[in-house]
Amino acid sequence: MSADEPGGPVVTGPLARYEAPFREDLVQAGYAPGSVRDLVRTMARASRWLEDRGLQAGGITLPVAADLDAGVPGSGPVLRFLRHVGAAGAGAGSEAGPAAALLAEFGAWLTGERGLSPATVRGYRKHARVFLAGLPEPLDRALRRLDAGQVTSFMLGYCQGRNTESAKAMVTAIRALLRFLHVSGRTPALLAGAVPAVAGWRLASLPRGLDAAVVSRLLLDGCDRDTVTGRRDYAILTVLARLGLRGAEAAALRLGDIDWRAGEVMIRGKGSRLDRLPLPVPVGEALAAWLTGGRARCGSPAVFLTVRAPYRQLSPEAVRAIMGRACDRAGVAGRGAHRLRHSLATEMLRAGASLPEVGQVLRHRSQLATSVYAKVDENALRVLARPWPGSQS
Repeated sequence: MSADEPGGPVVTGPLARYEAPFREDLVQAGYAPGSVRDLVRTMARASRWLEDRGLQAGGITLPVAADLDAGVPGSGPVLRFLRHVGAAGAGAGSEAGPAAALLAEFGAWLTGERGLSPATVRGYRKHARVFLAGLPEPLDRALRRLDAGQVTSFMLGYCQGRNTESAKAMVTAIRALLRFLHVSGRTPALLAGAVPAVAGWRLASLPRGLDAAVVSRLLLDGCDRDTVTGRRDYAILTVLARLGLRGAEAAALRLGDIDWRAGEVMIRGKGSRLDRLPLPVPVGEALAAWLTGGRARCGSPAVFLTVRAPYRQLSPEAVRAIMGRACDRAGVAGRGAHRLRHSLATEMLRAGASLPEVGQVLRHRSQLATSVYAKVDENALRVLARPWPGSQS
């Protein structure tokens, strides 16, 4: 049948077998019928393009994908689907070569063995890519000859002139990479100890929280709850402010994590850790308003989705962007989603909670992580301060 005939097959040639699952994927993602029809026609044109060149789906390498995208405008969703189902050839949407293969294996190790989140894995791989790019070719020989001096020299050169946070991120990623290289037999010695530590003073500054009044203004003024986007953003900010979740934890919430009868919510934290927290009434109301009055009905199990098709789970970066836009609208300085986590800890302490109680709510693994909040109540600390020599007080 022709591509214009409704209800019939549209795609012929190398991609014909992928038409039905492609349609199903688009419908499940929330595409409108007209958009599904247009994208399937794009797949048909892409299939003819491949057929004219004697190629199958497995022949879509990185250069071929670039030519296809240029020759068949709008074929990006088709290529992404083919990569997702493993139909496209190696390197169709990523780097090629030994470094790319190693980084892919490193990412799988971080996910499977370390239980790191996708966002964290992307960050580690980005930093590892910089380190590997500085090694001579061939890569496997360079790794066998890698020594502590090379590692230390790279780190000193990288950290020079960079801020503390950037340097610490590289240190953490490279230590993980070196452990992986040793475990996988690529380096004969464990070189993680050769990565120098970055100087830092954990208790040198106060956590930058927000007063309760400022948090209230952020929630009320930063979100227009008459709109679908506003209801979603209000629910996200309420979860961050009332439960003290990290941005990645809010993004990872699933529908099945909310136990409405028991009044609890399960949090998927760092290292694949699962914790249950009480579901306060304001949080439950905000979530219910979003789920019943905004969230699209689709196959995704995520609580927080995009508001337009294709309906996808929000990323941690998207959660941070929502916090930033809400701060701008409410006239609140500071954009990090962690500010609301700090605010919850600060208010708990000022209300009389103990440090262990704060650590339990924030789900810290060690008391050292909670100790930074020991000095947030300046009034309580003032009685401990000794007079400065020679002062009148």
